[in-house]
Amino acid sequence: MIQVFLLALLTRPVIINRNKIAEGEFVSSKAIKEKLQGELDELETELRIHLPKEIKRALEFGDLRENSEYRAALDRQNVVKARIVELRQRISEITSIDPNKVPRDKASYGSTLVLYDSEKDEEVTYRLVTPEESDPAQGLISTTSPVGRSLMGKQEGDDIVVRTPAGARNFEIRQLRTLHDELASND
Repeated sequence: MIQVFLLALLTRPVIINRNKIAEGEFVSSKAIKEKLQGELDELETELRIHLPKEIKRALEFGDLRENSEYRAALDRQNVVKARIVELRQRISEITSIDPNKVPRDKASYGSTLVLYDSEKDEEVTYRLVTPEESDPAQGLISTTSPVGRSLMGKQEGDDIVVRTPAGARNFEIRQLRTLHDELASND
């Protein structure tokens, strides 16, 4: 179901309200970091408080070879530990985003691009964001998605080819507003 949705989304870009993007209504890296930190705090509480209680309760059932509650609690503990590692890594990556290293003349994180699709004779607008901010229906495209990767490092006037599961799509970059342009217009 999700694959069908994504396929439809990648083969038919969504036209979004440019005014929303121009007003800077996008999730900042600080908000993402806070969201991830909240999830991390919940999981650490589960790991330190709730799971030890579950494991202790499961041990009371006796024979560990046939104790499904014990195995389930240990499995959950491993899943939580793995997610904690992922979250810490992602928070570290987001914290290390340095706006001074973001290109001023090329598409990168935070850029808003107006693309022209000559096959459909329409313009579409995308903002390049982190995977956590991604919302293709709102024109927020992850820098790690096929569309995002195709746009990274490109400039206004460039023609690009986006390769999707449904085939290649050709676009022209008609307008590029970088993160720096957005920050300057909000001052």
